[in-house]
Parts: sequence; structure tokens; C-alpha cells
Amino acid sequence: MKPLFVLIVVFVISNLGALLLKGTVDYCLSGKIALAVMLLFTSLGHVLYTKGMTLMLPEFIPFKKEMIYATGLLEALAAIGLFVPQVSRMTGILLFVFFLLILPTNIRANLKHLNYETATFDGPGPNYLWFRIPFQILLIAWTYYFVIR
Repeated sequence: MKPLFVLIVVFVISNLGALLLKGTVDYCLSGKIALAVMLLFTSLGHVLYTKGMTLMLPEFIPFKKEMIYATGLLEALAAIGLFVPQVSRMTGILLFVFFLLILPTNIRANLKHLNYETATFDGPGPNYLWFRIPFQILLIAWTYYFVIR
């Protein structure tokens, strides 16, 4: 829920800022800014909640802690890559794929009632998937609309 809040609030604030500074809204730029801030926000979670996030990964995945740090770093790098013209579109395509690939991990975590912030199994459970799956679809669509197309 927090990443959605960050995405929407930053999108609105960015458009208001553009309106005040340029006299017109800039949906594309605001969409990229919102996605970048959301990625930085979620990448921070990889550092703050490493233990809980390692529990999201299946048992057969080696180097879980390193994988969590690596994906957090990739999210931060992607936030920057969105604004580098030479790699912006490719960053969007890779984010599109990334968002698809992490969906099963998020589903698995919710089915196990994982609360990644506390590294316990008292989380919201499968009912949270009614939010999580549409949010993941929104991220994919957002990335396509504001970055790839």
C-alpha cells in the first residue's frame, strides 16, 4: 500500500510543480519521477527489511541476502536509468520484466502470511492479493505507458 501511496502522491505533486513552474502539466515526466521515487522507496526496503525479504524467496534460491541487496540496488539504478535518455527505454523494458518476475514471490509471501517488515508470519495473507496483484499490474502498465511507449 505504501508504494502505491508514494507513486500517486509524487505523480500529483510533480504535475502541480510543473503547472506552477511551466504553466502546464507534464504527465510523462511526472510519471517517470513518480516511478523513480517509488523505486527508491522500495529499494530502501531491501536494506531496512532484508531479513523479512529473504523469507519471501523460495528455499532453492541460494545467496538470499545477497539477492535482496542486489535487487534493491537494481531498483535504485533503474530509478536513475529512467532519466538517462540512452537507456531510459531499455530500463523501462527491464523494469517491465522485473515486475512480472517478482509477482510470484509476492504471491508466495502473501500465501504464507509473511510480514516482511517484521520477518514474521502474521501478515495479511491471501486477502492482500486482491490489492497486490492489481498493484503489480498497475506498475507494469505505468512502466509501459510512461517509459516504454
